[in-house]
Amino acid sequence: MSDIAIIDYGMGNLRSVQKAVEKVGSTAAITSDPAVIATAGKVILPGVGAFRDAIAALNSQQLVPTIHAAIESGRPFLGICLGLQLLFEKSFEYGEYDGLGVIPGSVRHFEVPGDLKVPHMGWNQLQHRQPANPLLNGVSADDWFYFVHSYYVAPSDPSWTAAECEYGERFTAMVARDNVFATQFHPEKSQAAGLKILSNFVAL
Repeated sequence: MSDIAIIDYGMGNLRSVQKAVEKVGSTAAITSDPAVIATAGKVILPGVGAFRDAIAALNSQQLVPTIHAAIESGRPFLGICLGLQLLFEKSFEYGEYDGLGVIPGSVRHFEVPGDLKVPHMGWNQLQHRQPANPLLNGVSADDWFYFVHSYYVAPSDPSWTAAECEYGERFTAMVARDNVFATQFHPEKSQAAGLKILSNFVAL
């Protein structure tokens, strides 16, 4: 049994997440097997691409009940990038699509000044909103994280927001409550600061 199950639904740079987890001293299995996910100590839902395709893939592979069961079990759960967005109730990316409904709120397109490009791509800093968040332990406001996204999450309950970021407007860059954590940025691509986030997750 691996310490961490990385959910494979055909979308995302899974190997880079696995390598980063291994670098901070854990073991991780890339899997779409509900039995493996059910027995892992922790679960990561990564993802890159379109919300519509991702939620369709999760449904077609019957992984939605598996994800809900993992979260309801109380085991540490981490969403990354599209994996964050999928946790929300609804997305307005190329239409309107229902998400996993774990977090109240929606996924919306950036409306930024004309001098800023969409997608928001590159390095940015976080403004912490949950000082006691265990994943932010040892992470400072001076640290930089790697983003690549055209859509952002808008929680209807602001207490979910663990960290924000500025890109033409302020947006939620990280959420957390109880055993559920998720980041819009890619910790696996964010060098030492990102590895610290993953190390903190492993240590939960």
